[in-house]
Amino acid sequence: MRTICLYFEIHQIIHLKRYRFFDIGTDHYYYDDYANETGMNEVAERSYIPALNTLIEMAKKSEGAFKVALSISGVALEQLEIHAPAVIDLLHQLNDTGCCEFLCEPYSHGLSSLANEDCFREEVLRQRDKMKQMFGKEPKVFRNSSLIYSDEIGGMVASMGFKGMLTEGAKPVLGWKSPHYVYHCNQAPSLKLLLRDFKLSDDISLRFSNSEWAEYPLFADKYISWIDALPQEEQVINIFMELAALGMAQPLSSNILEFLKALPECAKVKGITFSTPTEIVTKLKSVSQLDVPYPMSWVDEERDTSSWLGNILQREAFNKLYSVAERVHLCDDRRIKQDWDYLQASNNFRFMTTKNTGIWLNRGIYDSPYDAFTNYMNILGDFIKRVDSLYPIDVDNEELNSLLTTIKNQGEEIADLQKEVAKWHNKAEKEAVKTSKKVVAKKESATKKAVKKAITRPQKTAKKEE
Repeated sequence: MRTICLYFEIHQIIHLKRYRFFDIGTDHYYYDDYANETGMNEVAERSYIPALNTLIEMAKKSEGAFKVALSISGVALEQLEIHAPAVIDLLHQLNDTGCCEFLCEPYSHGLSSLANEDCFREEVLRQRDKMKQMFGKEPKVFRNSSLIYSDEIGGMVASMGFKGMLTEGAKPVLGWKSPHYVYHCNQAPSLKLLLRDFKLSDDISLRFSNSEWAEYPLFADKYISWIDALPQEEQVINIFMELAALGMAQPLSSNILEFLKALPECAKVKGITFSTPTEIVTKLKSVSQLDVPYPMSWVDEERDTSSWLGNILQREAFNKLYSVAERVHLCDDRRIKQDWDYLQASNNFRFMTTKNTGIWLNRGIYDSPYDAFTNYMNILGDFIKRVDSLYPIDVDNEELNSLLTTIKNQGEEIADLQKEVAKWHNKAEKEAVKTSKKVVAKKESATKKAVKKAITRPQKTAKKEE
């Protein structure tokens, strides 16, 4: 049976403020609070709230037939908790329907998977814990920032215990193959891959309200008929996009939400179901491994990482940021850690792109990629000075690696001790239960004897009287 995997991403950038060279060393606050608040409120009112209400209505109306998946970056969750708690409430309501699966992604929505494995692991596991704490279930499927994937990244994700991962059905990688099957990572066959159908996804997220598009206006029955017309052996249709596409990229006046509401009924008529990523990777077998030696993503026509690391400005900023990764990893300063998350966000590097994609790019406060680079590097200069004040630059790499090794060994020792304590705790519990059972048995025996005496005593008295 053919099934649709519908997934939405929630992420909002943290806006940096204008930061001059002369602010380095004197001003350690880097953010435009007004832009962050107004930006989050706008996208919440125009997109997240109406879109989530629609998904909740669809889940309840379908009585479990409609399924959807979402992921939320850690930095977006922080902003929602501060500026738009109503969205958090709706996410909990959607979770309560039992029709939504929450996936895991890097906390910062950054590019650590391309730079530093330790940083990548730390923020992924931190976000996984956050999602489990919020929604009661540990995510089993992973989604990297902008669907970035390679063989090496797949191996890291599998080693963290994930069963599946979403990525792009990029033509340069797939070639003649179809994205409508389940594949697996060539370094870790246990990690199954779900590939985005970029045409069907972009028909909704990019083209839906474009009156010059040949398929305009798009109705739900027509859309489902395209899926139904696919070869019968192609069983999985992965439609992935940002949630903000519903209301921001495609205005509500285009009837995008009415289109979405009609999809389940139209799909049901054609015998097409909806499934969550975990359901798909659990039920379906992989048809083949996917070989991706170089990172791919869902951005721009090239579907690579050139949007963030394509020019010398971006690579300089990127390398400078991760040059202090080990020192930040050692640090326990809350403000340093928070700034690290915000400065890693991929949007900071996207603003510096010089690519001419033919699509207008909102650079926020910046006039040009060079302006974005200058502002970011000024902030990064102050951030690195703060990190160096905690762990001076004269601490060489050998000494730093020694510290990291010590911390790692101590962490392993602590984990072993915790297991030992749990083992002894369980043993003590068993002994206590065993002892209590003996005590209870003794009490039951004494009670039975007392009852027996009480019953036989009147009988003996009666015999004596006779």
